[in-house]
Amino acid sequence: MRTKPALVLFVTVLSLGLGFGAGCRHRPEERPVPPREYRAEYRADWNKLGQRWVDGTHDRDVIPVGARDGAYRRIMIVVDNSALEMHDVVVTFGDGSSFSPRTRHVFAANTRSHVIDLPGDRRTIRSVEFRYGNLPGGGRAQAELWAQ
Repeated sequence: MRTKPALVLFVTVLSLGLGFGAGCRHRPEERPVPPREYRAEYRADWNKLGQRWVDGTHDRDVIPVGARDGAYRRIMIVVDNSALEMHDVVVTFGDGSSFSPRTRHVFAANTRSHVIDLPGDRRTIRSVEFRYGNLPGGGRAQAELWAQ
């Protein structure tokens, strides 16, 4: 009769031990590394104006902004989750004029562009158009627009 409790105790200890020992499939050093924690949202002086998921079937997206979001001097693009090839960015201002900074660039996953200075003083942004393509094998990327 003593063998049954001892056997239960042995099996319990063995199962707990395997969950943290060499037989574990997810040892701490094998866990996926979370994305780099650069986020402009943690900086009080940057505002997230919008985001779009790049699905691989559309090569153009527009983020409407408008006067309600304020006037800005610079923008930045943050790419999350997958690599992305950005062909063009066209910023359309409240007065109808547009600005297209040189942005042909391949973003790695979880990276950001340099800060893009807008021409003139603080300006209201009507919309920002992205023209891009997914890179093969990377999954869906998310393009975010930030402004200051």
